[in-house]
Amino acid sequence: MDTAIAPCGCPVTLHLPLFSDERAARQARQAAARLLAQEADTCPRGVADDLVLIVSELVGNAVLHAAGPYALTLSLERRKAGIAVSDGTAGLTGSNRDARRKEPGGRGLKIVRALGADLFVSRFGRGKQVIAVLTW
Repeated sequence: MDTAIAPCGCPVTLHLPLFSDERAARQARQAAARLLAQEADTCPRGVADDLVLIVSELVGNAVLHAAGPYALTLSLERRKAGIAVSDGTAGLTGSNRDARRKEPGGRGLKIVRALGADLFVSRFGRGKQVIAVLTW
């Protein structure tokens, strides 16, 4: 898989195509945590922990509710981060008849909002992107 990180000071951007199964959330969490550890001067530890949780929730939702392919883009600037998770389902409603969800849930986006992130959804290629922006 191709991973691109542009570490030229601020801003820093990571783009990562993700596995097309339940491993995607772990893959995304680990990549985000590595980038945020490298950029500790830009992003305080507590905020970095929140960002990793947001990445996990957004990727987990994509895998549960949408078809692949999946990708993560994380952009980090001073006092602001943007997280975009793309998937292959064009519908913006969050329902997918082939969804993998088997257990109750529905708290992922509430968690993301509770952490203070603004959420957006937009069409992207043949699918969509769910975008979270967090400022501190």
